[in-house]
Amino acid sequence: MAAIITDQFRIINANNFMKDVTSGDNSYYAFLGLANPTVSGFGRTDTWNSTTIQPPSPVDSINYNNHVYDTMLFGRKVFPGDVRRLIRKVSWTKGTSYDMYRHDYSTTNRSLVSNSSRLYSANYYVMNKDFRVYVCINNGSAGITTIASASLDEPGFTDLEPSAAGVSGDGYLWKYMFTVPPADIVKFDSTEYVAVPNDWETTIDADVKVVRDNGDSTVNNNQIKVVSIDNPGRGYNFLSSPIEVDILGDGSGGKVRILTNTNGEIIQAQVTQGGQGYSYGRVDLSSINTNVSTNGRFAKLSPIIPPTLGHGFNAYKELGTDKVLIYTRFDASSYDFVPDTIFGQVGLVRNPQAVGASGTTFLQTSEFSALKSIKFTGDTSQALGIGTVIEQNITGVGTARGYVASYDIDTQVIKYFQDRTLSFNQSLYDQTDSNDVANQTPVLEFTSTANAITSTAFSVNVDTTFSGISTVTPAGRTVDLGVQFTNGIADAEINKRSGDLIYLDNRPSITRNERQKEDIKIVLEF
Repeated sequence: MAAIITDQFRIINANNFMKDVTSGDNSYYAFLGLANPTVSGFGRTDTWNSTTIQPPSPVDSINYNNHVYDTMLFGRKVFPGDVRRLIRKVSWTKGTSYDMYRHDYSTTNRSLVSNSSRLYSANYYVMNKDFRVYVCINNGSAGITTIASASLDEPGFTDLEPSAAGVSGDGYLWKYMFTVPPADIVKFDSTEYVAVPNDWETTIDADVKVVRDNGDSTVNNNQIKVVSIDNPGRGYNFLSSPIEVDILGDGSGGKVRILTNTNGEIIQAQVTQGGQGYSYGRVDLSSINTNVSTNGRFAKLSPIIPPTLGHGFNAYKELGTDKVLIYTRFDASSYDFVPDTIFGQVGLVRNPQAVGASGTTFLQTSEFSALKSIKFTGDTSQALGIGTVIEQNITGVGTARGYVASYDIDTQVIKYFQDRTLSFNQSLYDQTDSNDVANQTPVLEFTSTANAITSTAFSVNVDTTFSGISTVTPAGRTVDLGVQFTNGIADAEINKRSGDLIYLDNRPSITRNERQKEDIKIVLEF
């Protein structure tokens, strides 16, 4: 069966995602993970950070996702102000030709400039140097020539009706849509995309509202803006002065001023009344085509049908916003974002639960730590590298193991995680039997006992006297640790595998320092 997924379906999905993210009923978090990507096995190889080999692609499986939760480090909540719909960035450049907005691009009617078979792939809008976005209503192709002219005048106006940008006579008409606010430029601008304002349909923002209201054809009764002369024809009655004819179709009220030359070619088709309610139309040339059938060829005049209810009424449909950008900044302002770690994964999780929560009680805090922590006491001059395995003998039970994600000498805190590479067959990293299976497989928690935390050339004790969320360093500085300790031990702040993992990106590992900031921009295309 012949079938397609339409562009409008993609736009609807992007809109629905925006509503889901910005709803107070849900919690979305961007997170960083995988502090030791060079440990081989389960998606990690020794060539992860190779200059010639990229990190392995994530695997869309429940098993792989479960492992991601095990190696998750920390996350930050995505707020409504952190999300925007996107369009491709098409920057205005003098001397460049652009497509015009047309409702009828297809495989048999491609755009003149970009040869696109669909509207949203065509370059029919631009952003100027001042971050103002305009839709091209006419690119100068109307007339005897069917080749789009070069744009010579940069649009800069904020007039509500389509206008020429200058006096060059390049034939371009531009419709002003919106100006990207400075705050959105800082957070969302990139070399590839432009952020579109949120809540276009309902916002009371003056800049958006005036464009939206002006575009509403149920109010202004002015819909069709352009009639394209796709073929000027030949042999029509010579008109020394223009005449006005009707636009026929399923709408009403549309009129066009027609002018022909001495060869009977149509050289002007100027809309004088846009009318209303058109989804298709034909220009009535019956009054001047008396001789065409025998002495010439019929013209093709195409009324360009604007978006439903007019240009500017719904920017998402008009511009094709099927992409969404999520912005998150990780920096030293977060107590859960440890400065000395490494990360090799970036992801997005929906509705994780706080530790101990159940049902539909989702995490609502501005950030979370997915790491477990140990407050220790002992020789603080000892080094402990990221990815190092630490151990604690649990009397009568076995050995607890974990990977170091952060080691802070000043606060005397080790943050760690436990994943399957600690307990599976250390050669094959799968369920193959081995002689040490009884000792390696159980995952045991570190405890508040007198038993030491050890690694190679490293040994400290759990500070069983410490409980709380902040500590004082030897230098007298009070530090918020981000998590609640009880007798020297702190749990992670989310339930493992809670929520929905909806995005994952494996990256070459990034080593941080305390003055570093990470601006994470996740682009989702629907």
